[in-house]
Amino acid sequence: MNKSLEIKSLPSTSPVFPASYRWELLALLWFAFFLNQADRQIFSVVLPLIRKDLGLTDAELGLIASALVWTYGLLVPIAGFIGDRYSRRNILGISLLFWSLATLSTGFCTTLIQFVLLRGIATGGGEAFYAPSANSLLSEHHSQNKSLALSIHQTAVYFGIILSGLIAGYVGEHYGWQRAFFLFGSFGVILGIVFFVRVKKDTPAIAKELLPDTQAVSVAQVARIIVKKPTVWMLTLAFACMVFVNVGYLTWMPSFLAEKFGQSLTEAGFTSLFYHHVGAFLGVLMGAKIADSFAKTKPQSRLIVQALGLLLGAPFIYLMSVSLSPSVTYVALFCFGLFRGWYDSNIVASLYEVVAPQIRSSAYGLMLACAFLVGATSPFLLGILKPTLGLTTGLASLAGFYVLGSGLIATAVVWFFKHDKET
Repeated sequence: MNKSLEIKSLPSTSPVFPASYRWELLALLWFAFFLNQADRQIFSVVLPLIRKDLGLTDAELGLIASALVWTYGLLVPIAGFIGDRYSRRNILGISLLFWSLATLSTGFCTTLIQFVLLRGIATGGGEAFYAPSANSLLSEHHSQNKSLALSIHQTAVYFGIILSGLIAGYVGEHYGWQRAFFLFGSFGVILGIVFFVRVKKDTPAIAKELLPDTQAVSVAQVARIIVKKPTVWMLTLAFACMVFVNVGYLTWMPSFLAEKFGQSLTEAGFTSLFYHHVGAFLGVLMGAKIADSFAKTKPQSRLIVQALGLLLGAPFIYLMSVSLSPSVTYVALFCFGLFRGWYDSNIVASLYEVVAPQIRSSAYGLMLACAFLVGATSPFLLGILKPTLGLTTGLASLAGFYVLGSGLIATAVVWFFKHDKET
């Protein structure tokens, strides 16, 4: 490995803040992450209303959803590197305001190009700069209870997606789809102002005077290092399979339930997300506990838990798609979420087993980029196939990607993990 990237234990460069401030920061970031996920999901919930009102095709609607994820994938590695160099308070506050204004403005869209620009590129671009800086800032301020703080922060994903389905569905059904975007966007603008008022400006975790060589590390340098580790390739490709399934499911499942079982928009928006993410919440806790128990003696256990999560979740993806009973569909959604949680619980931890500490943030950014750029095609492809094959077949086929992802991780465990961890 390049010696300029070697790292030693360094003294903390951050001031010590009182516990009250650290927990206030966690609360503010939780609500920001809640809106990050909610703003991303409301389009899928009100999608039938937009189709009816504006006459957009299924392929065009899928393209709008894919544009957001493509933009996110392109910009998230840049966000990771910027977060190591500039004030994360400023990055997070500007990001929150930017994507919230884009969400609010989406309510005024009337054409495909407007949706692609505002909903896809602007919203996705703003959201891309959130996660790297938020996780870094939280880890720094909660160094003694890092796992607890990050786990609490992660729960905002599930609450954001579930409640956005319920709230956006109700608002869209009773007051128009435009007002759903106005509502969530306005909350984000208010939170952004509060964020700048309450959060103190910070110094990046890697101070220039302590790590001059690390400051100079480029995306290309990190890529050259991790490209030599096949385990990272396998984990990235498996992550792409998971993202492909997840983005497709989140985009089209509300429409699927509304069309298949005649549910109202509010009911479909809620049920399509609630059972799955309750399962995912439990699965994350379960998967982390299982992996932590075995990883002390066998670090590859984290990857094994991930592989099992994808493999065991695949049958339930198929079942939720083909079932003719709403009750069976809900059970399948819950089990699909449960095993998805097993996978989610070790995404970062598994990567960190084979990547040196000084480039972990940058490596994770590149992993996110590759996975989201591949996975973003899912809504668009399902939208193209919907008029001919139907959503039942399209969603059922997603099970194959879970099986493929499981096989990729298993390959890494058997053939590459030991060598990549030692080098």
